[in-house]
Amino acid sequence: MSVLALGISLWNVFELRRSPSVDVSLPHLIRLEKVGHGVRLYVQPTVSTRFKSDKVEVIRDARLKLAPVGSISSTKTPTFYWRQSVQWSYDPSTDTVNNNWSSDPAPFIVSQDKPQQPSFEFRAQNWMYQAGQYDGALELHREGGNAPLIKKFCLIISKSAVNELQNPQPSNLTIRFFRNDLPQFASSPSPGCYRRDADTED
Repeated sequence: MSVLALGISLWNVFELRRSPSVDVSLPHLIRLEKVGHGVRLYVQPTVSTRFKSDKVEVIRDARLKLAPVGSISSTKTPTFYWRQSVQWSYDPSTDTVNNNWSSDPAPFIVSQDKPQQPSFEFRAQNWMYQAGQYDGALELHREGGNAPLIKKFCLIISKSAVNELQNPQPSNLTIRFFRNDLPQFASSPSPGCYRRDADTED
């Protein structure tokens, strides 16, 4: 029994001292917005570790890549930067969801008892969405020379969605919701792509 107890104890020490295994999960919803001569894309991933560890993971930077593909592959590729993190609140008087500053773009810590759900605001200047498909990637860069955590996704923007982004009605409601779990696209060639929640076809 003493040998077994020693083995369990040593295994526990090893588990606690090893680097945490960090997972990134994307939400079912992202938000797009036109602002001035540029655009904003908001995404709130869940960043967590699956195993108990006395070490922590430090995420030092977040980056967003969005590349036009298919019929719009020759159009300009945007350059996004992490502008800030925000928090969302519901306003029942206007039936809208609004955002406020939450934190500056700065490193954050992930541990088993402290998962994170930062709501990133990414911004690209002098660019506008076109109707078509985009291949995207959220990259979380880590301290210590560890490889970045990369989560890929696709985004399909319809002509009517582009029109709504460029000419929102009413004019103060500029943010549009895009989801990757819409039932009307379950049998489409790209069922897991983010699409405007009001769309019925590409």
